[in-house]
Amino acid sequence: MPVDVQPNDIVTLRKPHPCGGYDWRVVRIGADIGLRCLTCNRKVMLPRHEFERRLKRLQRPDDSAPEAR
Repeated sequence: MPVDVQPNDIVTLRKPHPCGGYDWRVVRIGADIGLRCLTCNRKVMLPRHEFERRLKRLQRPDDSAPEAR
């Protein structure tokens, strides 16, 4: 069963990006997963099966914060 990942989730991958960062923001969902490095702001696309294999941790954005009105 595929991992339930949504845009704006923060994920930690097992291998670092060449810049040294492990944390990524999900920017696109589909057959490929679009990720943006939180260290250097580069964007990469990973096939879903490779993304699920490299995934170490998934963080959802904090939904408990009060909405600005």
